[in-house]
Amino acid sequence: MTAVEMNQLVKAIEEEFGVSAAAMVVAGWAAGGAADAGAAGWQADVVNIELTDIGQQKIGVIKAVKELLGLGLKEAKDLVEKAPTVLKEKVKYEEAEGIKAKLEAEGATITLK
Repeated sequence: MTAVEMNQLVKAIEEEFGVSAAAMVVAGWAAGGAADAGAAGWQADVVNIELTDIGQQKIGVIKAVKELLGLGLKEAKDLVEKAPTVLKEKVKYEEAEGIKAKLEAEGATITLK
């Protein structure tokens, strides 16, 4: 199909069904993925929580990670010492914000991806 034929088809569909092709393009773009959404300022539904830096309060961060993730002390310590590392994957954005706030209160640097 040529570009002219495609344009005529789009116009015919718009007239027949009373829709706009611009709305379809925006809807298709919005479903493109979390990376595109983040770049455009859209809020992703699911994110990964990455511990970027543990800061000065290492013990406080270890305790917070232990509590938030339900880990043992050794597992939490090992995880924190591997920073930068992903703490939790595919977390709802609202939950991730809560975890981020608690860890940042202990001095850690958290990135949501």
